[in-house]
Amino acid sequence: MTNRALVIENDPTDDARRLGEWLTDAGLELDVVRPHTSEALPADLDGFAAVVVLGGEQHAYDDANGDPGAPWFPALESLLRKAVRNKVPTLGVCLGGQLLATAMGGTVERSASGPEIGARLVARRDAAEYDTLWRYVPFAPDVLQWHEDEITELPVGATLLAASTRYPHQAFRMGDRAWGLQFHIECDADMIASWAADNTSTLADLGTDADSVVAQCAAVLDDIEDVWQPFASRFAAVARGTLDVLPARSLPLLGH
Repeated sequence: MTNRALVIENDPTDDARRLGEWLTDAGLELDVVRPHTSEALPADLDGFAAVVVLGGEQHAYDDANGDPGAPWFPALESLLRKAVRNKVPTLGVCLGGQLLATAMGGTVERSASGPEIGARLVARRDAAEYDTLWRYVPFAPDVLQWHEDEITELPVGATLLAASTRYPHQAFRMGDRAWGLQFHIECDADMIASWAADNTSTLADLGTDADSVVAQCAAVLDDIEDVWQPFASRFAAVARGTLDVLPARSLPLLGH
């Protein structure tokens, strides 16, 4: 069985970084494709054990002229649909999670709550208890946020795994082995510092500054590693076939 993971880097400022190290340490061989440099996406997923789609500054929805956020997004969404259909373990991070949502019929829009930036907490939903990757995640783990768009409607059949007050769709699963995250787990302090330096006006509008955001994020990096490195290892184990996927489980509805 192959241990190759297809990693799609949508933006040069958001590489796999710590997530890539965790996946490699867990036994995956990363095959990074950078369509932002005109590298072609594969037509199918033959020979790949997993797919990871990273973030970026682009939008997961079409612009006013009907053009996609990046020229390769239609092909990428097609690849994500193939991954879900063929049960190829898939992980979408921030923009990658949004693209997984839109590929499967969900909706992504500019967030009415404004940008979400910095170290934040998300809260597990009940369904996380029965999810292969999420069942060992604490109730309110630390994450890093940097987005102005959000998933406003999950695809039909998606399972919501984590939420927050102003941005309710923080993590979800499609099928039994495709996961989308609204937040970042791959960043180190240098990556956050580069984003902050390029977004000083946005940070000022939020009442903060680059130094404050970088310090806030750096302070939780160890806690993030404690939670999300094992999460990445479980994803790699699913991809390598050494961890069984929990069967989908329906939860009872509360109230009437």
